[in-house]
Amino acid sequence: MTHILDQAGWNALTGPHAHLAEVHGLARRYPIDISPFNAISDLSNQDAWDDLRVLLGDTGVAIAITSNLQEPKGWRIVEKFPGVQMTGEDVVGAHDPELIPLESEDVPEMLELISRAQPGPFLPRTVELGGYLGIRHEGKLIAMAGRRLNPPGWVEISAVCTDEEFRGRGYAARLVKAVAAGIQDSGQIPFLHTGAGNVDAIRLYEKLGFKIRVRAEFTILQPDVTATS
Repeated sequence: MTHILDQAGWNALTGPHAHLAEVHGLARRYPIDISPFNAISDLSNQDAWDDLRVLLGDTGVAIAITSNLQEPKGWRIVEKFPGVQMTGEDVVGAHDPELIPLESEDVPEMLELISRAQPGPFLPRTVELGGYLGIRHEGKLIAMAGRRLNPPGWVEISAVCTDEEFRGRGYAARLVKAVAAGIQDSGQIPFLHTGAGNVDAIRLYEKLGFKIRVRAEFTILQPDVTATS
């Protein structure tokens, strides 16, 4: 049996985030200034891959979280790296009044922190996905986390990062627990993705109650402009 998180991106873009989706046939994507993520209805369906190519254009990038993906016609795999998907059914969220809600006016500082900490994709409108919290030191944003994919019943915690100078002080744990609390308040369950080699992060998430649901490959694909139809 399949799990809703096996197609987290597709189920988000056809569910709670459908109002954000740009659509072509069997393919959907977020606006390019919100998230780089896109999805198709079935990874084994060549028609869906063809629709995604039209939607993204020849310079687009597809991201698949799966295992043993066969290179679809008209695409080339440019990178693969191992990752894990972790679910938080047993996480005990905790609201933290010292954390600061982050909004659109905070985006320049958020982008600056992302550039230093490199937790993964974060774009000028990603904050619109909601639930972003931060920690400041002497007025400077030094740590943050928030929400990304939202398949029905589940919300992904993302952009968990701390400025290198301030690591080791428990900020990431506080942020994850607080974001999780907000997700749980809405009647949903937190989950997240991280690289399989990010052992410190995995250890932290497990300590907070997350469990590895699946080990998968993060596969990056680009249209093969040299391919003939």
